[in-house]
Amino acid sequence: MLDTVRDVDTPEGVSLRLPAAGPVPRAFAWLIDAAIRFALVILASMFLGVLGRFGIGVYLVFLFLVVWAYPVAFEAMWDGQTPGKRAMGLRVVAANGAPVGWMASFVRNLMRTVDMLPFGYAFGLASSLVDPWGRRLGDVVARTLVVHAPRTRDLPTALVNAVHVPLLPLLPGEQAAVIAFAERAGTLTPQRQQELAALAVSATGAQGDTGVVRLFGIANWLLGRRA
Repeated sequence: MLDTVRDVDTPEGVSLRLPAAGPVPRAFAWLIDAAIRFALVILASMFLGVLGRFGIGVYLVFLFLVVWAYPVAFEAMWDGQTPGKRAMGLRVVAANGAPVGWMASFVRNLMRTVDMLPFGYAFGLASSLVDPWGRRLGDVVARTLVVHAPRTRDLPTALVNAVHVPLLPLLPGEQAAVIAFAERAGTLTPQRQQELAALAVSATGAQGDTGVVRLFGIANWLLGRRA
């Protein structure tokens, strides 16, 4: 059985495990998006059809946007997810685990014209079956990866109000890193927060959720906040 998990080492020294998605959940996500786009096109044709030649011109522009701009805009602005991908718990990320950008999303979607050849996404399916991380040709060219998005949960309010004194003195660079963690934590998953908090176990004396809470508390203490 092939291992579809991609290990990536981030600049922060954290090892990420990206669970790559196979062709089946991606196909279901594509079908959901296709149904949404089809519904939008039908509705647009109904409303614009009564406007004559002007309506036809607007319809053609709208059709172009639905076909090409729909996936790019959603992936670049909605955390790497189209409605179909979100429904299936999938997300597009860069090969290093970073959020996907506009250019990468544009390239991977433009390459669909090749992936769908000669019919039925045959090239894309063949590529995803051969590639160790299930990437179609568009993902290979754009250096992107479709992964299973982790289930997130709300962080306890104690993370905001907690104050904790570090167990040992922190160097200026370490203090800046702790404060940066607190500022960025809202954009990180709970698993990523725990991974980063584990690097500061000597200062917090704990790991897991407790380590995250204490690291937030140290950031509050460094910033002069008091409960």
